[in-house]
Amino acid sequence: MARVRLSVAERREELLGAAVQQIEERGVAAVRIADVAAALGVSSALVLYHFSTKEKLVAAAFTHAADADLAHLHKLLSRRTSALRRLRAAVRWYAPTGQAKGWRLWIDAWAASLREPALREVSRALDQQWKSALTGVIAEGAAAGEFPCEDPAAAAWRLTAFLDGLAVQMTSYAGSLSRAAMLQWTDEALARELGIDQAALTSTAR
Repeated sequence: MARVRLSVAERREELLGAAVQQIEERGVAAVRIADVAAALGVSSALVLYHFSTKEKLVAAAFTHAADADLAHLHKLLSRRTSALRRLRAAVRWYAPTGQAKGWRLWIDAWAASLREPALREVSRALDQQWKSALTGVIAEGAAAGEFPCEDPAAAAWRLTAFLDGLAVQMTSYAGSLSRAAMLQWTDEALARELGIDQAALTSTAR
């Protein structure tokens, strides 16, 4: 059956989706342009026409995978409810117990970033967007008197560092900690950073 002719934007979207899938299956270091092309039944030349190098393809694929999660994060943080409720929902979603991110993809990208400048810049920019989004809502809640956090940016950094580290552990050693324990630790970390009792935090879920 002949392939449907796609627009440039549609073809790029298709290639990025295939690249994400191949990276998740093979890893950043092992994936090849040919793997992405074969997955779609197109030529490697077509992939290179859109991205020119493997490094650019990988960086674009990582951005593509992260953008959907960033969009969902902003959706959670823009709800018409208290900053505390929004923060708890966002942090629990970001944690490795939720559905934010393909954690294997992120961890693989972090490792590859040590040697690939293009991917390092992309992952750094995306990471900063997560931190900035959380910082903004923490600052909003503190200004409204919901909690006494004195340094929203530092709190956001510590929270994401904790959750990223937990995700690395749970991805590398699956099953070593229960989901209930991870959520408990997540609530404890958030309450600590906001300067409130955990009981006040968990009551927002009722």
